[in-house]
Amino acid sequence: MNKKKVIWLIVFLFLIIIFSGTLSFLYFELKRPVFLPEKAYLELKLSGQVVDRALPDPVSAFLFGSQAISLHDLWLNLKKARNDDRICCLLIRLGPLSCDWGKVNELREFIKDFRTSGKKVYFYLEELPDADREYYLASAGDKIILHPLGWLGLNGVGGYIPFFKNALKKIGFKVEVEHVEEYKTAYNIFTEEGFTPAHREMLLSLNENIFKNYVLTVASSRGFTEKEYLQLLNQGLFQGKQAREKGLVDEVLYPDELAELLKEGNRKLARVSYKTYRRVAEKKKGPYRGRKIAIIYAQGPIITGEGFLGFIGSETISRFLQEARKDSRIKAVLLRVDSPGGSAVASDLIWREIVLTRKEKPVVISMSDVAGSGGYWISMAATKIVAHPQTLTGSIGVLAAKLDLSEFYRRIGITAERLVFGDHADIYSTFRPLTREERELLKEQICWTYNQFLLKAAEGRGKNQEEIDKIGRGRVWTGQQAREIGLVDELGGLSRAIEIARQLAGIPAEEQIKLEIWPKKISLFAFLFGRSEERSSFSFNWPKLWISSWQALLGEKLFAFMPFWLLPQ
Repeated sequence: MNKKKVIWLIVFLFLIIIFSGTLSFLYFELKRPVFLPEKAYLELKLSGQVVDRALPDPVSAFLFGSQAISLHDLWLNLKKARNDDRICCLLIRLGPLSCDWGKVNELREFIKDFRTSGKKVYFYLEELPDADREYYLASAGDKIILHPLGWLGLNGVGGYIPFFKNALKKIGFKVEVEHVEEYKTAYNIFTEEGFTPAHREMLLSLNENIFKNYVLTVASSRGFTEKEYLQLLNQGLFQGKQAREKGLVDEVLYPDELAELLKEGNRKLARVSYKTYRRVAEKKKGPYRGRKIAIIYAQGPIITGEGFLGFIGSETISRFLQEARKDSRIKAVLLRVDSPGGSAVASDLIWREIVLTRKEKPVVISMSDVAGSGGYWISMAATKIVAHPQTLTGSIGVLAAKLDLSEFYRRIGITAERLVFGDHADIYSTFRPLTREERELLKEQICWTYNQFLLKAAEGRGKNQEEIDKIGRGRVWTGQQAREIGLVDELGGLSRAIEIARQLAGIPAEEQIKLEIWPKKISLFAFLFGRSEERSSFSFNWPKLWISSWQALLGEKLFAFMPFWLLPQ
């Protein structure tokens, strides 16, 4: 070995030692216990994307930017702070939130639960020009504080739904769809120039229900009548002192003036950041008897095979359910669903595992922003279903679609010769439209799948097929509406779902339980240096799975999908 190679080898080994040492330092530093002041306030910054649970492994989180607010982590840490005598109050610096009404309602439930301890919650807003969801959340606190020049915009619910049929026609694109039934409008934005009567009826009903809930809740929380708050909404925009004069906020302060507000007696409280507080160990109550409740997070469109990065994989969720079913220490399973649907086959594979698990132990569904179509399919066999009032659910229906690009090919000069063995070998080809016979064949297939959907929904909800068909036909409902028609059992969030799981499992409220969470999280240290069998349980071959996830989704022919363009702002 020559001198140059020896030098490079020494440098390489040196870099490995430095890298390993740094990782070890960070690992053990983060594991060190945190010592809090005797009296402090907890400061939490809420802004940006909100997800039910953050990405499970650090490499994916780094590569794909998982800086989102994790409802799961927030839920556990606010419960911990509620019972921590050192934490006297909570200050939330609130910015624009990227999520729908269901997750905002979940956050609101967290705040209400924290306040049951007698501790106060303060919201500080700098500027929110489009703040209806954020203000709905802030109304759950004790006080709302606005920056003196802060712009508060309260405008209501609604927006525009675009339709692309004419634009696609100009470039030679045509989307061909068969669906069951008139409310199954996921592809209407591509096939219509505007609302069909059923599409309009459904969206008016959803928006109106969410708007009424929003107005009633905020008015009650802030001491307005519904009429008074509606008048404020119609005014729309408020700044600083004007917002305070109207009763929309309680104080107008600069950030440096908050310390005076956050006092206990005459004593200023020390500040503890949420990032720091996450490392504080929770004080356990009562003896642990070894009983567990499993929480499985199912987030995103549903595909066959393994899921990853925003996709629910049928094999992944099925494996989690199988493990929970076989573990005798797990007494109940909570499946948290946030999905617009996807593959009918993948949804049915998960449904089957729910059926098998329910025979062994209770299964409770907790619905997030959306649990419709395939998202409802995987939910309907559960022992109990819990949803937020604003959750979008139902959408019991099926569709199939293909793209006809024959006109586009003609315009740009692409020609093709047909060579097939079998009358319909090219049924999904983009070089031609469907024939009348093929449309009838496709409709027949999705009607059969729809009947299976009806049959299984009827079985799960204790109704007959005719009753489910009346509230099915692809129609989306809010959680509040769904409870009234029997598609869900109760309104509430994660805490209520856990209570129900406890009760169904016969576990007393005062008994300590352990939550078994899937998919499992892993530290960077364990990801790099842990055993391969440990990593494989919650971290997949992500490049391969990212590609295969899209291939699986594009390769499916029958879908149980929600409409995507429901409540744009």
